Amino acid sequence: MISTGMYLTKLLASYGVDTVFGIPGVHTVELYRGLAGSDIRHVTPRHEQGAGFMADGYARATGRPGVCFIITGPGVTNIITAMGQAYSDSIPMLVISTVNAHGRMGSGEGWLHELPNQQALVSGVAAFSCTVNRPEELAPVLARAFAIFDSARPRPLHIELPINVMLASADHLTVSEKPVRLTRPVGDADALKAAAVLLNTAKAPVILVGGGATSAAAEVRALAERLDAPVVMTTNGRGILPRGHTLAVNLSPSIPATRALIEAADVVLGIGTELGPTDYDFYEDGFFSIPGTFIRIDIDPAQLMRTRPPEVGIVGDAARCATSLLGLVSVAAREGAARAAEVETLVHRDVSSAMLGDLIILETIRDTLPNVLIAGDSTQLVYAGNTAYEAASPGSYFNSATGYGTLGYGLPAGIGAKVGRPERPVVVLAGDGGVQFSLTELASAMEANAPVILMLHDNGGYGEIKSYMVSKNIPPLGVDLHTPDFIAIGRAYGWHAERLESYENLKPALEAARARSVPTMLAFGDEIRAQAAGGKH
Repeated sequence: MISTGMYLTKLLASYGVDTVFGIPGVHTVELYRGLAGSDIRHVTPRHEQGAGFMADGYARATGRPGVCFIITGPGVTNIITAMGQAYSDSIPMLVISTVNAHGRMGSGEGWLHELPNQQALVSGVAAFSCTVNRPEELAPVLARAFAIFDSARPRPLHIELPINVMLASADHLTVSEKPVRLTRPVGDADALKAAAVLLNTAKAPVILVGGGATSAAAEVRALAERLDAPVVMTTNGRGILPRGHTLAVNLSPSIPATRALIEAADVVLGIGTELGPTDYDFYEDGFFSIPGTFIRIDIDPAQLMRTRPPEVGIVGDAARCATSLLGLVSVAAREGAARAAEVETLVHRDVSSAMLGDLIILETIRDTLPNVLIAGDSTQLVYAGNTAYEAASPGSYFNSATGYGTLGYGLPAGIGAKVGRPERPVVVLAGDGGVQFSLTELASAMEANAPVILMLHDNGGYGEIKSYMVSKNIPPLGVDLHTPDFIAIGRAYGWHAERLESYENLKPALEAARARSVPTMLAFGDEIRAQAAGGKH
């Protein structure tokens, strides 16, 4: 007999799924019966939250949904934080969990892993949460999930299988070799024409791009060059214009110089950016504004009308809409390079010296490891990077300090990215506080043969929060931590682990790490940051 659990594996393979992250449990073992004989790789984290973060990093690195197998009850509650981060950053993730059998589900009788209403619990961090009540429902539900991944705003989706359904026969069901896949909408023709009229008459246009435009880098670049318009890239949009491009603005729109550029624009075109406060108003001063005419392209019609409603709104795919606009706008000289350069030169005015030192460290990582993927936790190097890091390519720099802002993300997300793109070097940025949320995933990296490089900032606690408390005249409490011997722990897990004693050692340490077949931990203190900031190297 082919069970519904085994049938699920065949369906996933038909959609091109090649990796599943999960921890087997008594409620999910039937899913593993089919997985064991398939071409789908299984990666075992040490915590379901780690599974979610790995799936997130995998999705960002590959552009394909990250898939998780999760047990009923505690497995589901453990992964919710990771789903919240992915929901906030529009990351495609498919969480497949079990739930107690019909008759036991939500009974209140105390069955193993029972919750009053598991689906309701997950639905707040998912585009949809669906219970499959019969084997015949599974294929249509999975088709709905991939329809959203293919053609709508990508977010986590949750499918739960009651245990009795998972065990039921699916012998009578078939799997399509080529399931129907959807394409993203191109955008309304009249709205595109109206946008083109505004852009053609603009004297000082500016383009804002976010994570929703990472797959449209070539189209955005061509459009920006034709319009001669500076391109302001949010954290998740960094690298959409390549390093050194004359129209690229890598300084955050939360910074005065970038805000001045946007405020001086007569027409602003937003592509794939939700205008979220963690990008545009990180310091919560309320001073970000778009006084000019605003044109907005977004795959999500609801988001298109949030924060700053546009004068012209276009619901559609970033790449397809940019391509359509490219055929409608004319070439004009608008001093775009000069306007962008003015912002970039003011980075030394608007960014602290400590952050400038952190940026030097990030640039050293980027330049030493070509094609590097950088996955960051919420930590000081990341805050500096979000402020002004110049990424080499789209999607090559991401972290959890935007949107949901969870801790413990960096290490498992970096592992997931390395699993998805083993040919690329992957560097994880984490602090000594945040890494302890997911420290056991050091074992997962070894087991998955994922030789990531962990840049571990060890300053004895939650340094950024401590500084914030001091700035608010709050006595620092709960921020100075007892931290373990990370080098000893790394070595105990089989990692190569060492402490950087000077900034001069960073480049050779990275080069050596790239050549290793095992993961590398490079721990460093504030003295390295100070050396980079002060030019003592």
